[in-house]
Amino acid sequence: MEFVHKSVLFDEAIESLNIDSSKIILDGTAGGGGHSREIAKRAGRLIAVDQDPDAIQVLHERLDCFDNVTIVKNNFSNLKQILNELGIDGIDGILLDLGVSSFQLDTALRGFSYHKDAPLDMRMSKTGISARDVVNTYSEEELANILFRYGEEKFSRRIAKNIVLARQENPIETTNQLVEIIKASYPKAKMRDSHPARKTFQAIRIEVNAELDVLEKTLDNALDCLNPGGRISVITFHSLEDRIVKERFYSWLNPCTCPKEFPVCVCGKKPLGKLPFKFKAPTDEELEENPRARSSRLRCFEKY
Repeated sequence: MEFVHKSVLFDEAIESLNIDSSKIILDGTAGGGGHSREIAKRAGRLIAVDQDPDAIQVLHERLDCFDNVTIVKNNFSNLKQILNELGIDGIDGILLDLGVSSFQLDTALRGFSYHKDAPLDMRMSKTGISARDVVNTYSEEELANILFRYGEEKFSRRIAKNIVLARQENPIETTNQLVEIIKASYPKAKMRDSHPARKTFQAIRIEVNAELDVLEKTLDNALDCLNPGGRISVITFHSLEDRIVKERFYSWLNPCTCPKEFPVCVCGKKPLGKLPFKFKAPTDEELEENPRARSSRLRCFEKY
């Protein structure tokens, strides 16, 4: 299986984890093994996690040569369960490279891409509800809310209405069918800005995979799993993800719950760690090589 994935912010992410041979690192989105392979060369132990069965197959092909790597098929939100089953009390680094992989986008049958005709799917784990289920069973109001909340789509209500009208004739089965409905819902003047289906596909994918809920659950658990001095590094690809990570890191940086009008802190809650850097974005050189990295951001938090 050819699982090609260009690891975004590769050098920056690896360096942010501050890896050495004494440390246990968990790559929660191991994917094609890009980051994982480099971590395995540097760390004492790597836990490579992915929920995609295709990725798991490729990870075995690429990482089984390392005797310090454990490959786990699971969702990274089950972080505590994964470590408990492996008998690991704490780890020294966590990497989350969020979003959809290049392999998933480029494999038409996975149904992630609006550029290729395929069955509507978008399931990263290949289990649970699919994009087809969302498009054909959600109410018009539910669809509109998802497109607006997860895609920040200005024409969400128009698109939702046209989806419901179209499925009354026949079920919407393919990505091309959905793309044509979206195009018909867009004002012609806006068609030049970017592909009209981009935001809708993002929104449906987030809903299918519960991506934002999974991210919040993972961050809730991550700090507990880190040893003192351990770091969590997260690569995001859109503003919704980045906002969640940024706000959570800053809440750890300043956990004080005192009312704002209090002149001094009396709750006694101290900072839980520090930010090694504010954030990092891809360089011009990386964007030239991999345009999909344009919206990516890397944030990192180190636990005290």
